[in-house]
Amino acid sequence: MQDVKSVIEGCIKEDRKSQKKVYELYYSKMMGVCLRYSKDADDAKDILQEAFIKVFGSIKNYGDKGSFEGWIRRIVVNTAIDYYRKKSKESFVTTNSDYVNNLDRPDDDEEIDLQEVYNVNVKELVAEIQNLSPAYKAVFNMYVVEGYSH
Repeated sequence: MQDVKSVIEGCIKEDRKSQKKVYELYYSKMMGVCLRYSKDADDAKDILQEAFIKVFGSIKNYGDKGSFEGWIRRIVVNTAIDYYRKKSKESFVTTNSDYVNNLDRPDDDEEIDLQEVYNVNVKELVAEIQNLSPAYKAVFNMYVVEGYSH
């Protein structure tokens, strides 16, 4: 197996074998990132494809600062965010303020059963995250997964 540095150098020279190697090495991890930001697998594949095009187009700017995987991840996350910014301009989303304002919230003196709150199946949680709107999903991922502040 070639080391990452030589593969990067090959990609800078636009060597197709090196590009394929990078794609194969990072596809599954980056697809996981895309799935967290997308509403379905088709959108995730579109985002990933666009992200790898950006990776190969700007790989000469990598500069060996930090991990290569982290650099690719940053491009993938930014591509996902850009994808949904573009999509949000194409569709108009409204919220029903009556619904939001009338959500059942516990009173200050009402106790919350923490066992009930934390007893959530991982599959159920992922399904609920997938049901979020693209904007909310992006904020959730940036805060919880990527570690950004609000």
